[in-house]
Amino acid sequence: MTAMTPARSSLSPADRPQLSLRERKKIKTREAIRAATYALIKEQGYDATTIEQIADRAEVSPSTVFRYFPTKEDIVLTDEYDPLVLEELRARPAGESWMDSVRYVMHKAIDAMMADDPEVVRVRARLAVQVPAVRSRMAESMSETGRLLRAALAERSGLAPDSLDVRVYAMALVGGLMEVNMSWAENGFKDDLRDMVDRALEVLEHGLPAGKP
Repeated sequence: MTAMTPARSSLSPADRPQLSLRERKKIKTREAIRAATYALIKEQGYDATTIEQIADRAEVSPSTVFRYFPTKEDIVLTDEYDPLVLEELRARPAGESWMDSVRYVMHKAIDAMMADDPEVVRVRARLAVQVPAVRSRMAESMSETGRLLRAALAERSGLAPDSLDVRVYAMALVGGLMEVNMSWAENGFKDDLRDMVDRALEVLEHGLPAGKP
């Protein structure tokens, strides 16, 4: 962490004033469990980290951990941003192109996550590359993210959320963003994540660039 930390975005989950006290406590419990998990993984590796150790570090019971996260992989992968991203998408101007809306919201989400803890963002991406169980769970979770995205896309386009066009478009977007995450980690995080997202959206919008002759 540097001395100058970016201000928390309005996308930061725990700062949302409209949430009830109970919901804010739930978010803080999930954040405590995730923080404990990442600390233990840093100390001893992913495979050696157990739910019992996580519970002890987070000062909750193992049953509480399982109540919030069905698997250890879910602790690594799940965050509070998906619902907020969808809210932001729905709030964009109706006349704005869908891809411009996605680009705006993804930039905002990346800024918020990097402001919260950039190292956690990198560790999560690295684990998705290095740990088959995490990568497999990420692929499974894509279907749920895609379902939520389909609803937002259907509202904007006027098409049915279960239509083939919407399903293909939503999953292409989710899959593309997953590949951005994987490529970013595989290449040592040397590229700017915002720029990589923009490149992925350009491919989805305009197709592959022309190859060299």
